[in-house]
Amino acid sequence: MNRKRIGLILLVAAVLGGLGVYFWHVRNENSADRFVTAVVERGSIEDTVSAIGALQPLQYVDVGTQVTGQLKSLHVEIGDTVKQGQLVAEIDPTLLQAKVDSTKATLQNLRAQLVDRQAQARLAQQQVKRNRELMKADAVAEELLQQSEAAAVQGEAQVESLRAQIRQNESSLTADEANLRYTRIFAPMAGTVVSLTARQGQTLVSSQQAPVILRIADLSTMTVWAQASEADVPKIHVAMPVYFNTLGLPERRWTSKVRQILPTPETVNNVILYNVLFDVDNPDGVLKPQMSAQVYFLLARAENALLIPANALQSSVRGKRPAGNGDATRGARQPEAAGEASVANAGAGEPATQKKRRFIVRVLKDGQPEEREITVGVLTRLKAQVLSGLEEGETVVTGTVAKDDKTKDSGGRGLRAPGR
Repeated sequence: MNRKRIGLILLVAAVLGGLGVYFWHVRNENSADRFVTAVVERGSIEDTVSAIGALQPLQYVDVGTQVTGQLKSLHVEIGDTVKQGQLVAEIDPTLLQAKVDSTKATLQNLRAQLVDRQAQARLAQQQVKRNRELMKADAVAEELLQQSEAAAVQGEAQVESLRAQIRQNESSLTADEANLRYTRIFAPMAGTVVSLTARQGQTLVSSQQAPVILRIADLSTMTVWAQASEADVPKIHVAMPVYFNTLGLPERRWTSKVRQILPTPETVNNVILYNVLFDVDNPDGVLKPQMSAQVYFLLARAENALLIPANALQSSVRGKRPAGNGDATRGARQPEAAGEASVANAGAGEPATQKKRRFIVRVLKDGQPEEREITVGVLTRLKAQVLSGLEEGETVVTGTVAKDDKTKDSGGRGLRAPGR
């Protein structure tokens, strides 16, 4: 009987011990599943303002014609590289050449008339001199002397008139010869032909404005025209660091600094946008005109910083703590957007550093969360830079889940800010 009783007691003890271990394990497992966590890690963080932009050559020129006529020949195609002074197009010179020849003939005629009038004027002067001598001897009447003097004056006037006509026609000839030279169109700068707006055989009329034949651009330096919203423009300043990538090369980053913010906005679908310009070298010619660019203006940056997900920030120290625990979406109050954080003025060409702000976070210790005050620097929608209050490797709570929910949240780990 004693052996049976002892065996029964041991059996009951074993069962109770097993049940205790089982319930302890289940309780700890459920307790661990209640929190969505993230580990404090080191990395880089950037606070940026994004915008959409388009690439244009920094230097370009529209080549047109100053004369009216038919485009006789076009010596270049789109994509051709041209040198300064290279012949690129010719206008039919037939009419202008005829006008030059006509003006030259008129000049020859006027010059011949001038020689004749000058001879007649000299003869009239000699006649006046002769009549004056005869007048002294009372050999001619005074009326005859007066007539000869009038003829001499008239002859001089005709000479001056012909000289004026010659000068006028010489000016016309200069203009006609210039127009004739304009029928040969040369490249005003070295570069690449990026567009053709006229075709060989087309008639070009320059009566109102010079018609454009082609555009030549220097593609070694490109300008990005980025359109920033009126809410973001106050955060952007000249010499601010900026980078961008293109649709074709999203993994490549081009860097520059803001050169100019145009004061006149554009309205697109009732949205006010301001053009922000910056230049970038293009030695390999990868960047092309009209390419789209995803632009990021760098407001603040930190390297090798302690980082936590932004949704780990429970509340600002100056704010009111949210009550209760919800799911992973409701459990933590989302911090203000990155753009709402105040930014201190930085030196030209350097990213700004955001002002320090204090927040409350929950740090997981022995499976239980405890509140801790931390100081935050750069803050974006996804990440926060920890200046003090946390150590690398510590675990913070980013949210909670229901006990019966077996799906765990990563807590934002591994997410990257736009443009990173």
